[in-house]
Amino acid sequence: MILRKKGATISVIIMYITQSGKRGDTHMINQKYAKLGKVRSVIRELFEYGNARKAQIGADKVFDFSLGNPSVPPPEEFSKVLSDLLRSADPVSLHGYTSAQGAYPVRKAVSDYIKNTFGAPVSADKIYMTCGASAALTITLCALCNAGDEVITFTPYFPEYSVFVSQAGATLVPVQTKQGTFDIDVAALTAALTQKTKAVIINSPNNPGGVVYSADSIKALCAALEAHSSKCGSPVYLISDEPYRELVYGGEEVPYVMNYYKNSIVCYSFSKSLSVPGERIGYIAVCDGAEGADDLYAAVCGAGRSLGYVCAPSLLQFACAKLLGKTSDISVYKRNRDRLCSALEEYGYEVVKPQGAFYLFVKAMEEDAAAFAERAKQFELLLVPGDDFGCKGYVRIAYCVSPDMIERSLPAFRDLANSYKK
Repeated sequence: MILRKKGATISVIIMYITQSGKRGDTHMINQKYAKLGKVRSVIRELFEYGNARKAQIGADKVFDFSLGNPSVPPPEEFSKVLSDLLRSADPVSLHGYTSAQGAYPVRKAVSDYIKNTFGAPVSADKIYMTCGASAALTITLCALCNAGDEVITFTPYFPEYSVFVSQAGATLVPVQTKQGTFDIDVAALTAALTQKTKAVIINSPNNPGGVVYSADSIKALCAALEAHSSKCGSPVYLISDEPYRELVYGGEEVPYVMNYYKNSIVCYSFSKSLSVPGERIGYIAVCDGAEGADDLYAAVCGAGRSLGYVCAPSLLQFACAKLLGKTSDISVYKRNRDRLCSALEEYGYEVVKPQGAFYLFVKAMEEDAAAFAERAKQFELLLVPGDDFGCKGYVRIAYCVSPDMIERSLPAFRDLANSYKK
């Protein structure tokens, strides 16, 4: 309020009080984000608890399976490529801005790799470089969704999907998978599809279940989406979240969705394949054949702009363009999987052997997975309850750890199981 008297201006700040007795200016901040910032993920909480516990009793006595942080180093080529770029490239160009969608030579390299490796229809002008898969998903969802839209995903699913979908103004609709296999239940999907469905997110290999959807499962999924899109007169987009594409075992192949469904978008990250999760580099690939592909790609660019992504890190863009198809030594993860699955089955755990990624999704030995995880702490085992993944009664075990830790943890897993037999 401004008061004027005898030429003087007196500024009066009036703080009003609500009926509840609280200051009325509490809504100056965004309550949605305040709430989100105050609620830490159960994974991060376990990770911090583990660090504190290691400091108390020694790192070798704590068996931390909470965080999906790759435990093997990047391939030797990664350091060599970085070194070569830093030594020989023009530093102004190397560290300067690229185009918002990414440097053209990088996008061309990515599109060529996709065409040559998978035979999929995607051009350089449909590639958008991102700060990892999370940024790719957030940008894609914001590009697609309007307020009130629905986005379907399959259980178990990465918990942050709910955050990304909410950011886009849409609602996440979890659909249960087939019991015992975590494979796509097409009948359940069909029942969940509505006029509001804008997109379906799949994650194969899956975090936390480790399942790899077969070509038959993908074909059945795409047929259901085609039928629904035709009935509604507008496309349902298929978003394939692929940070674990290369992490497969036993000759498993991950179908490339663009070869099965034209209205598809791939969100990829180099974090897990190259073991560089902290470097934050990935991309969005929009299928050339998608309905309104040019406008869809423009929306991707616009969403990236609105979210403040100026461009993906330029050094990492140029590095990854030279490392397409390269991976760290994933044989360690296979060895860990095999040893852990064998031992846990022997101890009486119900295990669905994963086909990819580096997670086990194990049935808890009581209905309350949080209580089971809490009891596991008594044996210095840090396991993530599955409730936030959309599946009650399960825990996630991230086996991206050293083989030595796997061996040292086995007596604790045995003792935990035995504690339920008394």
